[in-house]
Amino acid sequence: MGTSEVAITIDEKLLKRLDRIVANRLYPDRSRAIQAAVEEKLARIDRSQLARECPKLDPQLEQHWADEGL
Repeated sequence: MGTSEVAITIDEKLLKRLDRIVANRLYPDRSRAIQAAVEEKLARIDRSQLARECPKLDPQLEQHWADEGL
């Protein structure tokens, strides 16, 4: 998948922290650091949504579907 360029507005204190991370070579540049942060946040959101949805499942129905190969 390709990449897209976007412009963001960011708090100066947050940007300074980001620049320190890049200066310490944890990431090669701001772009990669921001991309990693966004990916991590989205993964956390996905996990929390999954955790909220799992209790809604009917275990007997899920087992039936598993037995049927669905």
